[in-house]
Amino acid sequence: MNNLIEFLLKASWMSVLAAAITGSISGMGSAASIALINRSISQITPAHPQAPPELLWGFMGLVVVSLITTLISQFLLAQLAQDAIYKLRLRISGWVLASPLRHLEELGTSRILATLTEDIQSISSGVFSIPTLCVNAAIVAASLAYLGWLSLWVLVGTLIFMGLSIALVQVLINQAVRLFTEAREENDALMRHFQAITNGIKELKLHSQRREDFLQEDLQTTAATLREYRIGSQRAIALSSGIGELSFFLLLGLLVYGLPHVQTVSAELLSGYVLTISYLMRPIGNTLAILPNLSQAGVALRKIDTLGLSLASRAETLAHTTLSPRAFTQIDIQHATHSYQLAGEENTFTLGPVDLTLQPGELVFIVGGNGSGKSTLAKLITGLYVPDSGEILLDGKVIDDSYRESYRQLFSTVFADFYLFDRFVGLHLADGDEQAKMYLEKLQLTHKVAIEEGKLSTTALSQGQRKRLALLTAYLEDRPIYLFDEWAADQDPFFREIFYQQLLPELKQRGKAVLVISHDDRYFHLADRVLKLDYGKIVVG
Repeated sequence: MNNLIEFLLKASWMSVLAAAITGSISGMGSAASIALINRSISQITPAHPQAPPELLWGFMGLVVVSLITTLISQFLLAQLAQDAIYKLRLRISGWVLASPLRHLEELGTSRILATLTEDIQSISSGVFSIPTLCVNAAIVAASLAYLGWLSLWVLVGTLIFMGLSIALVQVLINQAVRLFTEAREENDALMRHFQAITNGIKELKLHSQRREDFLQEDLQTTAATLREYRIGSQRAIALSSGIGELSFFLLLGLLVYGLPHVQTVSAELLSGYVLTISYLMRPIGNTLAILPNLSQAGVALRKIDTLGLSLASRAETLAHTTLSPRAFTQIDIQHATHSYQLAGEENTFTLGPVDLTLQPGELVFIVGGNGSGKSTLAKLITGLYVPDSGEILLDGKVIDDSYRESYRQLFSTVFADFYLFDRFVGLHLADGDEQAKMYLEKLQLTHKVAIEEGKLSTTALSQGQRKRLALLTAYLEDRPIYLFDEWAADQDPFFREIFYQQLLPELKQRGKAVLVISHDDRYFHLADRVLKLDYGKIVVG
């Protein structure tokens, strides 16, 4: 709860203050309305069966004031809450984009997606409940003040009883929060299983035993554990809500049947307490009803804080530039190494030390067996991975954290695990559509895809055709260095021949440096150099 309030205060403390003031006015208006009703009842006698007219007009005025201030408070907090969620979404996306690729790979896609989807939704639901909570708090505070005005000693006794009830409810709420936290951790595992369903659907369909084992041992087990955590948390919340309501009825019973035996009380005092506490059942009941949202939002915020600290602590310097990538003379990689833990293993894979020079108009093939470090080398060359030791120099200038973003703009890439956008994001070319249509024809895709205002008519194509569209985007970028990671692996023999015999030589003739990761040894003779890797070491080249 505290971190939610802090979250809103950071977004705009002035809006929170304005909402608190109007909410307080609303609460005082509600309490004053109850006091006025109680006074009107006490003044009704057989001789005067109707309340004085001035009390009616006062009551109507207080109702209008309470309604207006309640709406103002809720409108302010609703606007603030949604603005805060909007900024949080952008902030988390910025953290992800600024985080080193290696760190994102270590965190895993499922954890990041869970934060961007479920955590944000939980916070949104919780923050949406804050306006109601603030107005309810103002009503309760003002009502308690009225009860104190009626009788301080009775208020003290009432607060002691309510304090004991709240303590018992808090124990149950703490149990619910613990279960919410466990459920959130289990949800990360469930997201990984959902990814396995979508990414491994072919393998699961073609192997019935694998499918059954996956469903029963992985997905079903995790989903069942998550279900139990959430059932337990909801039960704890329901029990706390039930105890809260029971406490109200017990308090009313003690006031009506017990208090007159302890001391003499007037009918006005007793009716005032009964009426006010009965009225308080609604706001306090509403507060108990939104406790699950608030608890889940608190857990989600802590999860986001943890992820944010992890991402922000390793954030890179991202320099925004609208300048076209410039040409280069030479890239020198000197004694560069990069190490990382292999997934599911205790061993550490180390690439390097790498000593390499790249120049414009050069066609370089990077070859080697699976797991030899070809893709790792590609990411090191392009600046996606940072050297653990050694350095990269561009025209004699060392690429450090302040210059790495600009260095990356030299590269157009199509990685093996590329992503294809459905429009030419970030490309603002005067004749972009005309160029794109020319490349569509060159890549033999005019019968499959149309381009209008920089948007592709479809990306639902075969993997080989999608790679051609990715190559089209790389052509439009027109950067000094091109890198292709197993690009020809999904092409038919005819177009594979075009790629090696026509497209690569054309890029070379245009003065582009071209790096090609490939297993097609029948085309190795086309390269100016062949770099062969064996378990992280360049053994040829």
